[in-house]
Amino acid sequence: MAMSVDLPPTRPASAARRPGFLSRLFAEYGQEIVVLAAIVVLFIVVTMVNPRFISANNLTTIFAGNAYIAVAAIGMSMVIVTGNIDVSVGALIGVLATISGTLAVAGYPVWVAWFFPVLVGMAIMGVQGVLVAYARIPSIVVTLGAMSILRGGLISVTGGTWISGLPSEFLLAQQRWFGVPSPIVMMVVLTVLAFLWMRYSAFGRSLYAVGGNPEAALATGIPIERRIVAVFVIHGAFAGLATILFATQLQVIQSTVPPNLELTVITASVIGGVSILGGSGTVIGSTLATILFAAIGSALIFVNVSAYWLRAVIGLLILATVLADMMRRRGKA
Repeated sequence: MAMSVDLPPTRPASAARRPGFLSRLFAEYGQEIVVLAAIVVLFIVVTMVNPRFISANNLTTIFAGNAYIAVAAIGMSMVIVTGNIDVSVGALIGVLATISGTLAVAGYPVWVAWFFPVLVGMAIMGVQGVLVAYARIPSIVVTLGAMSILRGGLISVTGGTWISGLPSEFLLAQQRWFGVPSPIVMMVVLTVLAFLWMRYSAFGRSLYAVGGNPEAALATGIPIERRIVAVFVIHGAFAGLATILFATQLQVIQSTVPPNLELTVITASVIGGVSILGGSGTVIGSTLATILFAAIGSALIFVNVSAYWLRAVIGLLILATVLADMMRRRGKA
């Protein structure tokens, strides 16, 4: 007589053990968590060496003084997510700051001096987006040409002069909203809104598809060319908003291009977790990376180390981030 053996019931695939919340969180926002942890550790260590590091004035310099870079990096992150890049943003901010200051001194209403540069930034970036999307010119080539035109044109027209006599109501970055410096409020609000928009809106999610797999995006009906033009226009709007924060920090504006600003903005996006190859990353990471750079630069001063080491540290971070991104992509493949 044959004996029957009762085997343990097999669990359905749906009942298989799923990754925990922390595992999924780190898998999706690993780079952002690493950058945030680096900021916390840096603040703790430097404060132990020099308690003045967390003084109110220094914290204001770190957060409010660099908020314009974080705002510009929001738009840059969107461009890089689509698989493109913009190296003209620094020159554009220099030009828009000169326009804004000139309008303010000429007696135009403050809101005109604030918002007209935003419109100009959108128009200039829109033209570049058209060349990238429809003329099929690589974005690095288009934006390099735009950088040269903007940089050369600004110096030729203004001679690098200083704009002074700015009205007090124009100085937006020196205002406080709800007891907090206005640049910090704008940086946080714009970062959160951009993150939610990119994560939950159909348009925002389509940007990841365009950068991650253009063929699949085209097959699903996403108008790639129009998305690229639109993201460049949006990037121009954020560059304009960043310009307002940059131009209103001090009582004067110099009609020149801020040195290495475009590299700082791009670096903030990449180290913040936006893949240089497109298709992944968040604007929260770029904002955190901006704060990290500013904190490192300030920390070097407080521990009596030459600030020139900041560029070396950032260079190492770029190499490590890009290498980690390549390894992650190979692992997924």
